[in-house]
Formats: sequence, structure tokens, C-alpha cells
Amino acid sequence: MTNKVALIGAGAMGGAIGARLVETGNRLTVFDLDTAKRQVLVDRGAVAASTAAEAASVSDYVILSLNNPEIVRRAVFDPSGVADGARPGTLIIDMSSIDPGATKMLAADAAAKGLRWVDSPLSGGAPKALIGQLTLMAGGDEKDVADAHRVLQHVASNYTHMGPVGAGQTTKLINQVLCGLGFLAVAEATQLALDAGVDAAKIPQALKGGRADSALLQEYMPRFITKDYRRTGRIDNMVKDLSGAQDLARRTNTAMPLTAACAEIHRMLTAAGLGGEDQAALMEFFRGPNKENFE
Repeated sequence: MTNKVALIGAGAMGGAIGARLVETGNRLTVFDLDTAKRQVLVDRGAVAASTAAEAASVSDYVILSLNNPEIVRRAVFDPSGVADGARPGTLIIDMSSIDPGATKMLAADAAAKGLRWVDSPLSGGAPKALIGQLTLMAGGDEKDVADAHRVLQHVASNYTHMGPVGAGQTTKLINQVLCGLGFLAVAEATQLALDAGVDAAKIPQALKGGRADSALLQEYMPRFITKDYRRTGRIDNMVKDLSGAQDLARRTNTAMPLTAACAEIHRMLTAAGLGGEDQAALMEFFRGPNKENFE
């Protein structure tokens, strides 16, 4: 049976998710305020909708790939939003990375309108989405999370039910703490290798299989060395996620001094005009942030 899926948000991440869903035989209806982004998926076989309500009205599942809880709320509950078109029982799968508390409120408001909600943020970025190898952490009712997997199995190779609504978003914040610190550690080590005159290009292979090895080391040290800043994520999105982790830490009275330093470095780069660049541009913190490098 073909899944009927609406996709709300066709940016870099949503576009990759949508492309994979079309490729794997799902019937995709897409809405984005940017008609050019919609058209990219239409060219791949999706159907464009003029509103989020229209997309939801012909779908059993609605995937959200948006940037913050305010945008998610507008997309779902504003006039011509998802809730205006969705049939009772429609499953909303929010793949955005937003605050766990906001997620719980959104899910409660959706339930009041007869809609189901699963938060399923992701790790792996657009490249992994395109080959169906995302890591997803899901929060929600057990049956709803299992139902969401009927669609999400096409984009993910690792899918874990973490608990009730909001648990997926909490897990994503933990993921982002680990990633943010990891990116920064690899960038710092790369600069030390370059300054010390070691052949930095050999380090990923030299450390492969050892305790210092990681996916970040293998992917990003070569990119740091060559200034490969092709965008697969954004520094300012990491600021948002690390800020969310800090907010959660304040509520739980958890000390996170390393995360605080990492967040400030990301904020410095954003203030220098590099917020829209990939995490690989963290090297500019050590070289001296300069927007002219990207123009």
C-alpha cells in the first residue's frame, strides 16, 4: 500500500527527505512558501499544494521539516494550516529540531483537534536522508511511533522510540551537544596539526579504529583541511540547538560548562556573518572569522 504523505517545509533537509520518499514509492504532496523549493520536488515526482491545509487534506501522514516552534505552530494551526485540512486521526510527524516543552504543547493542541503527533528529529543531515540512512529518535504514543515508522523506514536506518512526546526532542538536544563539542574538538585538533607541520591529511587513517576515531573525525578533518564548506548543516542552527540544551540544563540544574563555551564560539561565528555556513566553517574561528572568505 502506497503511503500518502504531506511534506511541509522543503528546505535543504526537507527537500532531501522528500526526494527520498518519492524515490521509494511514496505519494508525496509538498508545500513550502518558497515555490522554487516546491518545484524541485515536483520535478522528482511530487505534487505541489498551494497551502499546508491542501497538502494535509490528501494525506494520511504529515511530515514537518521546519526551523523553530513558532514556525511549526503557524504551519499547523494558522488559517490554511495543517489542522484546517487534515482528517481526524492524521499522524503529524515533526522532524524539526525544537524545544521539548514546545513539542508537548503542540502535541496537546493537535490532540484537541483529533490529530496524532510524533516528534522524530534526526541526525545525519541531508546526505544521509538521500540514501535512507538517517538516525531518528522518536517521542510519542507507542502505536503512533510504530505507525510513523511505515513512512520513516524509507529515510532512516536507525529508529528508536525514546518515550512519550518530547522525548525525541530531548534526545536530539543530547545529540547536538555531542556533535557541537565533537565538531569543535576536530577543528581545534586539525589546526594544531597544521600549525605543528604534521601531515594532517593522514590523521583520520592513522587514528582509525582507535579511541579517538569517530564519524566526525573521518568526515570533517579532511573538510577542515581543504576548506570544503559545502553546506550540509548551518552554524546558526547549532546555536539554536545548543541554546535549547542550555535551557534544558537550567531547568534540570545540570552543569554544562563545555557546552557553554561551544555555544559561545558558534555565536561568535554567527555574529561574524558565518551563521549560514556549514559546520566545516568552524575552522574560521581559528583562522580568524572573515565573511570575505565566502564571497
